[in-house]
Amino acid sequence: MSDITTTGASAAGASRIGGTRFFMLGLVCLAVLVNYLDRAIIGIAAPSIRSEMHIDAAMMGFVFSAFSWSYFAAQIPLGAMLDRFGNRIIYFLALAFWSLFTLGQAFASSVGGFIGLRVGLGLAEAPCFPANSNIVGMWFPRKERARAIGIYTAAEYVGLGFLTPGLFWLLQSFGWPSLFIVTGIAGLIIAAIWIAKYRDPHESKSVSQAELQHIAAGGGLTGKGVSGQKFKWADVAELFRHRQIWGLLIGQFSVYSTFIFFLTWFPTYLATARHMGWIKVGFFASLPYIAGFFGILFAGWLSDKLLHRGVSLGVARKLPVIMGLLGASTIIACNYVKSDNMVIAILSFAFFCQAMSSSGWSVLSEISPLGKLGLVGGLFNAAANLSGIVIPIVIGFIVQDTGSFVGALIFVGGVALVGALSWIFGIGELKPITLRHSA
Repeated sequence: MSDITTTGASAAGASRIGGTRFFMLGLVCLAVLVNYLDRAIIGIAAPSIRSEMHIDAAMMGFVFSAFSWSYFAAQIPLGAMLDRFGNRIIYFLALAFWSLFTLGQAFASSVGGFIGLRVGLGLAEAPCFPANSNIVGMWFPRKERARAIGIYTAAEYVGLGFLTPGLFWLLQSFGWPSLFIVTGIAGLIIAAIWIAKYRDPHESKSVSQAELQHIAAGGGLTGKGVSGQKFKWADVAELFRHRQIWGLLIGQFSVYSTFIFFLTWFPTYLATARHMGWIKVGFFASLPYIAGFFGILFAGWLSDKLLHRGVSLGVARKLPVIMGLLGASTIIACNYVKSDNMVIAILSFAFFCQAMSSSGWSVLSEISPLGKLGLVGGLFNAAANLSGIVIPIVIGFIVQDTGSFVGALIFVGGVALVGALSWIFGIGELKPITLRHSA
C-alpha cells in the first residue's frame, strides 16, 4: 500500500512541475528546422545551378564550402558573445540575418555572388548550435538533457527528410530560386516568434518555482550567473591544453564530415553517379534524412536510459556517439553494390548512425567551465565546420579528377573511423574543466 501511495505522489508531483522547458525546446526545434533547410537547399538546387552557370565539380565544391568559411571563423567570437549577452537577442539577430542571406541567394546571378551570400549565411548561423547547447544546459536537468538534444537535433532531419520531396516539387515547378524564397520567408517568421516568446529560466514569467527547482536540482543552470562572462583569449589557450577538448574536436570534425556529404554532394551523387531521375532523386534523397530523424532520437533515448539504469556518465554519453561513427563508416559499402534500392538502404543506415553520433553535444555541459559553455560550444561547432570547409572541396576534387564518387565515399567513411578512435581514446573521463585564468 505504501508503494502505491509513493508512486501516486511521485506522479502527482511530476504533473505539478510544469512544462515551460519543453515550450522553449519547441522554439529551438523551429529554429533548427529552418537553420538546416537554409544551409541544405543549395545541395538540392546544385545540379540546376551548375547547369545554368556552367560550374564544374571542383568550383561547386568551393561554393558548397563557402558557408563554412565564415561559420568556422565566427564560432569563438560569437560563442563568447553568447556568454556575454545571452541567448535571446543573439539568436534573434542570427535568425533574422541568416534568413535575409537565404532570400538573397534567390537573386544571385554569378558564382561570386553565391559565394558571398553563402559566407554571409555562415556568419549569421554561427551562434545557433552553441546557443542550443546553452539553452538545454539552462532549461534541462542532466537526466533529461540527452533526449532534449536529441529532439532539437532531430528537427534538422524533419525539414531535410519530410520536406525534401516538396522542395524538389518547388524546384521542378518554379525553378531553383523558389527554394531560397520560401525558406528565407519562413525564417523571418520564426525570428519574430522567437523574440516574442523565448526567455532564459531566470527571465521567464511562465515557469513555475517547482519547475525551476526541478531543473536546478538536476544540474540545470537556471541563474543569472550563466551569462555576462567576459571573453579571454587566455581561456581559449588553456582549453587547448586539455586532452578532453582535442578528443571532442577531432571527433566532432569526423561526425560532421558524413553529414556534410549528405548536405552538399548527396543529391548530385544520386543524379550523376546513380543516374536517377529528379522525381526518384527527390523521393530517395529524403529516406536517409528520415532515418537520421529516428537515429538521433534513439541516441538520446539510449544515453538517458543508460544513465537512469546506473551506467556511468562517460559510457552513457559516449557509447551512442562511438556506435554512430562506426556505423557511419559503412557508407563505403555503396561502392560495391549495383542496386539503387540497396544503395539507399546502406545510405539510410549510415545516416541513421551519423545522426546517433550527433548526440555528442550532451557532453559539453558535463566538461565546460562555469560560464564558458558558449565558448566551448563555439570551439566544438568550429571543429564541425572545419569539416564543412574541407570535405566539400576534397570531394569536389576527387570527383573532378576521377570522374567517380568511389574515392569520395572511401574518404568519408575513413574519416568516420578516425572519429570513433578519437571518442574511444581521446576524451577520457567526463568532468568539468577548471580554468586557472577564470578562477
